[in-house]
Amino acid sequence: MISLDEAVTARLESHGTRFEVLIDPDAALAIKRGEFDGDLEDVIAAEDVFENASRGDRPPEEDVEEVFGTTDAMEIIPEVIKRGEIQITAEQRKEMLEQKHKQLVNRITRNAVNPQMDDAPHPPERIERALEEAGFTLDPMEPVENQIDDALEALRPVIPIRFDEVTIAVQLPADYAGSGQAKVREFGDLEREEWQSDGSWVGVVTFPAGLQNDFYDLVNEVSSGEAETRVVKEEDEISRR
Repeated sequence: MISLDEAVTARLESHGTRFEVLIDPDAALAIKRGEFDGDLEDVIAAEDVFENASRGDRPPEEDVEEVFGTTDAMEIIPEVIKRGEIQITAEQRKEMLEQKHKQLVNRITRNAVNPQMDDAPHPPERIERALEEAGFTLDPMEPVENQIDDALEALRPVIPIRFDEVTIAVQLPADYAGSGQAKVREFGDLEREEWQSDGSWVGVVTFPAGLQNDFYDLVNEVSSGEAETRVVKEEDEISRR
């Protein structure tokens, strides 16, 4: 279950009675769209149906039975969400916007590059400023994934930006290959790997282009700065696993 602070109220009025349930806002939207595939217990704040959730008042049992054909709260909760409206307070809206804004900036930073600067990553601060300059406003009731394209559309007149992936070949010296290769292979999609006769390890990894600096930091860390790297271009025709 989630805390009351994290929950929003979904409300349905039917047959002269009000029914309210407390649920995670993103889960509520997923249920309303028919896209929820998680465990309901994990996204509700109470396994109960209320007439007034803020006071803890419950509707008459006969009204519940008449409207839903059952008194089982776990069956009723999705119905209230699907047929009713999702209520959020001004404070909840503010908190949801702040959280989604951070998620959006993080997602763009991880995946976006500057095509005018040799596909260098955009720092989060630059993305923050550009979103503000573009006047982009998030919808707190919409998943971040559904708003990324709109955010990029708003950003393009402000900064040069493109979503991309990068493929990098790295060679770890024999002294660091054993432990280092495990961390490198987990960073992205391992396209190819080879153990060399001198005990060194060569791997080709693809990951979101915005993470290049993080990747180089990792490689330097696991090899004490002795690894060799190069960006693999399409013409190199690196074969996939």
